[in-house]
Amino acid sequence: MKIVLTGATGFIGRHLCRELAATPHKLTVMCRDSAHPALSWLAARGVTPGVVKLDLADADDDTYERLGAPDLVIHLAWHGVNQVQSPAHMTGEWPRHYNFLTKLINSGLPRLAVTGSCSEYGLQNGALNEAQPCLPSTSYGLAKYSLLRQLEFTRTERPFELLWARPFYTYGEGQNPGSVYPQLLRALADGEPEFRMSGGEQLRDYLPVEELARRLCSLALSPHTGVVNICSGQPVTVRRMVETWLAERHACLPLNLGYYPYRNFEPFAFWGDPARMQNYLGL
Repeated sequence: MKIVLTGATGFIGRHLCRELAATPHKLTVMCRDSAHPALSWLAARGVTPGVVKLDLADADDDTYERLGAPDLVIHLAWHGVNQVQSPAHMTGEWPRHYNFLTKLINSGLPRLAVTGSCSEYGLQNGALNEAQPCLPSTSYGLAKYSLLRQLEFTRTERPFELLWARPFYTYGEGQNPGSVYPQLLRALADGEPEFRMSGGEQLRDYLPVEELARRLCSLALSPHTGVVNICSGQPVTVRRMVETWLAERHACLPLNLGYYPYRNFEPFAFWGDPARMQNYLGL
């Protein structure tokens, strides 16, 4: 099977690329910069997929053939993920991604796997399952959900298999420096006297990025379709996660709790219902 991965130079993408490279399938990554440092990061780990240099904004009627007429496209690419309230998600990202994907679909792409986001659920608390209505409270969440709805409409005119994976929270190597996990590692490396954070009592659903990539790989390669949460199903406070990361490193660093306010665009206590994912993956 021929697989094309977009977003391979991103945080989750590079880990997913390693998983896909370990399968017997032919893997090609699409990226704007064929000299991106993430490709060197992958090469240093023995992963050297085929590379097609292409900006998705330049997609045309020949794009599917330029990508080698793949059997499966796994679409992770998206800009500005950490600027969740930027209007660019709706005015720029959503239209560009929809245009790119519909070019592939109209050219005969049989299967598409796209990463959505748990932010599509909006300000809902508790265990969130795929059957619940989506009420996004950020521009990023709204753009992702809008893309899903448009792709679902497209399927009524040109049938194709669509898997929409909704990751919850993840952490690990290559994460955006502004996230809690890399901030903590940087504070330890710099010998900071304390770690400044929120009150830390908000409940979240975390998976290490390597495990998230394994589950995403298995789902994308499966015959399953529809929306699927990728999550642990185990709520944990942010404070407990920080303490766990410190304990794993046998480190001690005082926590300055409440230094940052809680975010008003995120629910205080939410996690994923993993039932559908567990059923599909036999977990």
